[in-house]
Amino acid sequence: MGTFSRRKYLAAGLAAAVAVGSLTPAVASTGARGDAAPAGLFEHATVVDLQTAMHARLLSSEQATRGYLHRIDQLNPILNAVVRVNPDAVTMARRSDAHRRAHGARGPLEGIPVLLKENMNTADRQATTAGSKALLAAKPAEDAFLVARLRAAGAVILGKANLSEWSNFRGSNLPDGWSAIGGQTHNPYVLDRSPSGSSSGSAASAAAGLAAVAIGTDTDGSVVYPASATSTVGIRPTLGLVSRGGIVPITSRHDTPGPIARTVTDAALTLWAIQGVDPADPATAAAAGALPSDPRAVLNRDALRGKRIGLWRAGHTGVDADVDRVFDGAVRRLRDMGATVVEGADVPDIQDVTTAHTLPAVLTEFKHDLNAYLAATPGRHPKDLRELIEYHERHPDGFDHLLFDMADKTDGDLTAPAYRAHREAATGAARRAIDDLLGRHRLDAIVTPTSLPAPVIGHERDSAPFAKSTTHSTTGGYPHITVPAGYSANGLPLGLSFIGTRFSDARLLGFAYAFEQATNARRTPRYLPTTR
Repeated sequence: MGTFSRRKYLAAGLAAAVAVGSLTPAVASTGARGDAAPAGLFEHATVVDLQTAMHARLLSSEQATRGYLHRIDQLNPILNAVVRVNPDAVTMARRSDAHRRAHGARGPLEGIPVLLKENMNTADRQATTAGSKALLAAKPAEDAFLVARLRAAGAVILGKANLSEWSNFRGSNLPDGWSAIGGQTHNPYVLDRSPSGSSSGSAASAAAGLAAVAIGTDTDGSVVYPASATSTVGIRPTLGLVSRGGIVPITSRHDTPGPIARTVTDAALTLWAIQGVDPADPATAAAAGALPSDPRAVLNRDALRGKRIGLWRAGHTGVDADVDRVFDGAVRRLRDMGATVVEGADVPDIQDVTTAHTLPAVLTEFKHDLNAYLAATPGRHPKDLRELIEYHERHPDGFDHLLFDMADKTDGDLTAPAYRAHREAATGAARRAIDDLLGRHRLDAIVTPTSLPAPVIGHERDSAPFAKSTTHSTTGGYPHITVPAGYSANGLPLGLSFIGTRFSDARLLGFAYAFEQATNARRTPRYLPTTR
């Protein structure tokens, strides 16, 4: 069936499913049977499918929004991926439908339901807590910049997704995907497996079709690792391409929001909608014009033909047989697509720099940035890091706050010579490691396995033999995209990473799209209770 015919067929099916209320077959015994995976049409519908259906008047945004809300009702009890739904979502959808009737669609996200990671401010009836009960009474005065961009694009803010509390920058013993507000998020492929962190709820929601797309944030792999673990596409854009304004911070020198979706196209359409220059975030000024005006210009099936792609194996292969098998298969496919693959393109290890410079810099930035966010946020809540530590000491939950304590010992001064030396050393080493490699081998991009198969929840830190694939891009502020590449023998997703230099986002998206279209590697979740 051709692409257009498939979309028309799926559009009609979506409308029929909404009409009869059969969007999500129940999961037998709330997930106790692994063979009872939901097969609702919304699990497969892309943004383009939804737009086709709405443009043809076969589906309204209100119907789509109600359909996703129904999926959340059915599946969230076993996933804990969504913290809360937006009480104004249906109203937003109706307004989108009215705008479409009167003026047409404002863009490709018109009427599309989107979930936000629960660290993004919304000036509505939804709380923004970063997963912590300490911020339950916080009252953000305005939307985060990217949320305002979504509203302007006509998107429907469906609700907020669970996360690792404080975006995994609280202590040493929190499991990935756990927060005091949302509990433990589960991986939709195998429910006792980690969804990774910290954008766990965003990735699990996208994988399970609880929204058309979701937004996460990435400080050191918090978009790409959950996306890899849930067979979704995750984009960590170049630092500054998307504003951090109105988002609970870790560090402005690493943090960036990014989309998580089931397809590269959906992720790209979302990235284009949320990017833009924010006067309140100086890093965005340099990103003006970094993307072409139309994302479709970079989504080319032949994007890899004639390109030189470096293979980063050191620390990533020879650790897990399934990872090796899937990566070797991906390399063969890259060759088949006309790419020249270059062996020996291993990004140098900068662990000594990370220990000596990156962590001290990030601890100082965390204290400075979080204090500024808390001080500027109305409501009754801790007003700085010291008060936040005192809150956790008064309300123990069995998890430590080691990183809070370490950050509080810094002066939080971003003008101090010692801090500036740490930051310049860390960022410089990370950028040189990537740029020198790209230049020496005349590479267009680097590919590597994103991570190991998801471990059992609570055992995330047992995978030390696999070197992190994100340290260089996150410390350097460079783009990193993961795309589904295959599965382990027991059905756990594995991703392939495309890494490049600053503002190479459009080029990497083209490569990821070409790989996705050639492989069609993604399978829908099975909601298995365990593989043990």
